[in-house]
Amino acid sequence: MSGPESVEAAPALTFDDVSVDRGGRTIWSESTFRVDAGSFVAIIGPNGSGKTTLLQVILGLLPPSSGTVRVYGRQPGAANDEIGYVPQNYDANANEAIRASDAVLLGLTGRRWGFGRTSTADRRRVDEALGWVDALDIADRRLSDLSGGQRQRIALAGALVARPRMLILDEPLASLDLRNQHEIVAVLARLKRDLGVTVLVVAHDLNPLLTVLDSAIYLLDGHAHHAALDRVVDSQLLTHMYGTRIQVAHTLQGELYMRSGG
Repeated sequence: MSGPESVEAAPALTFDDVSVDRGGRTIWSESTFRVDAGSFVAIIGPNGSGKTTLLQVILGLLPPSSGTVRVYGRQPGAANDEIGYVPQNYDANANEAIRASDAVLLGLTGRRWGFGRTSTADRRRVDEALGWVDALDIADRRLSDLSGGQRQRIALAGALVARPRMLILDEPLASLDLRNQHEIVAVLARLKRDLGVTVLVVAHDLNPLLTVLDSAIYLLDGHAHHAALDRVVDSQLLTHMYGTRIQVAHTLQGELYMRSGG
């Protein structure tokens, strides 16, 4: 498996005293942090705290009201050709009649879809992306025939086909059962390891991701913070963040997990 060329030393994300307003209301403010390239990062916070706003800022869709944001050292939006994005409810926007491989091709050709013949190089890139997510065996099946886990693999392949340096995934595990959650997490961990991509995952439930995360961006008290995972997975911090009792415990094997109540 071969991945993108090695990236320069610039951090994947740099936020310097960033504030964001929408409709005359401050969503979050005074946020300063950096995320190193090649990190696996969760984005967490209660509903309405500004997780979607954060993604829009990173993608250059919403300018900060103050402060400076850089994505691989460039203005937000300037590096979007190096970002693979999987939105929440990916399949809601997909044409279920098309084949899985053609859905992946859309991630490469974009507005060229339907014009001219697909090149051999494009098809090779599609096969490469399908191979990265272990989905070559479903390449010729229609999206309508795929399970939730298989569709998520196709969504990932579509985000990967342009060989991005960063993957942004919005709640990729939300509609999957436990087995498929673990399989998708394993695929993401392998992509981070083998391709060197930076992975940002918006997550409601951290438990399936705890073994692979390096850190988290968390939205708390009107600010966006970033810290190593062991500082974020803390009962007091999480209880304060979500406004309900969160307990952090260990399994008999020593693995972390979180539960509410108690």
